[in-house]
Amino acid sequence: MRPVTDPAGTSPAGGSAAQAPGVPAAVAAGGPRRTRGALPGILTAAAALLTVAALLAAAATAVFGNDGPGSILDRETLVIGVKPDQPGLGVRRADGRYEGFDVDVATEVARRIGAADVRFVTALSSTRQSLIETGRVDMVVATYTITPENRAKVTFAGPYYVAHQDTLVRGGDRAVTNVRDLKGRRLCQAAGSNSWRRVAEERRVAVELVPASSYGDCLAKLRAGTVDAVSTDDLILAGFAAEAGSEVRIVNAPFTDERLGIGMRKGDLDGCEAVNRAITAMYQDGTAERLLRKWFGTSGLDLTFTVPQFEGCD
Repeated sequence: MRPVTDPAGTSPAGGSAAQAPGVPAAVAAGGPRRTRGALPGILTAAAALLTVAALLAAAATAVFGNDGPGSILDRETLVIGVKPDQPGLGVRRADGRYEGFDVDVATEVARRIGAADVRFVTALSSTRQSLIETGRVDMVVATYTITPENRAKVTFAGPYYVAHQDTLVRGGDRAVTNVRDLKGRRLCQAAGSNSWRRVAEERRVAVELVPASSYGDCLAKLRAGTVDAVSTDDLILAGFAAEAGSEVRIVNAPFTDERLGIGMRKGDLDGCEAVNRAITAMYQDGTAERLLRKWFGTSGLDLTFTVPQFEGCD
């Protein structure tokens, strides 16, 4: 920040007349007098405003970098948050690579909006919103359901797929045929996810909620017998079912529509609209169908290959 020049130290134009200490130049030169203390007060207020502005600028730089928040369209390299532990959707392998349907969708979208490179990082259900809000990622493609609550803080493109909430139980459990049969049973509550609310609050099924750190943790608890069911998007359940085999089964009784969106900084409308165009093109040229069949073609799910109805950018 440049220092503020003190008018009292500036000689009148055309001369260097002597000036009593503390007397403004205009007064020493015979100019109009000002109320005593007014000028120092103005300078103090101005300095305070400049200090506040500097602090705000520093905070913005710390979060968004020197160029401000901008848009995802301004990035040569996109940092994208994906799940590390959801088979078929997003898994981090031992060598650090991420793979799955969401990863492929993110890669394809980034290419179509002109990004030169992509870097993936882990985004859990409990952290994905803060990753966007703090600028640590440019986008999140991690089974992020578009809800009014989420849209209040994040701008969503898409949905890139409309899944349906269903239920996963142990393979030998044939008593559960729909969500109502979960009454009195232990339902896994994954951190950062709203899926359990659709069972316990919206449908008022009297379940016992068992907290878990993620849906990967939920699957481990289901296999170990410490929960009786996991209920969330059917794409998530299909990936787990493919991994666990006959140990678990999908009930195949869907009861909601889950609009999976691509989250980005609140207010990035240009970026959102560009991503929507990319998603539309992916469905129109067959890319979306190819990716869905690649990851879920053997799961038994009734997949949809038509362009989803978009929510609109806001």
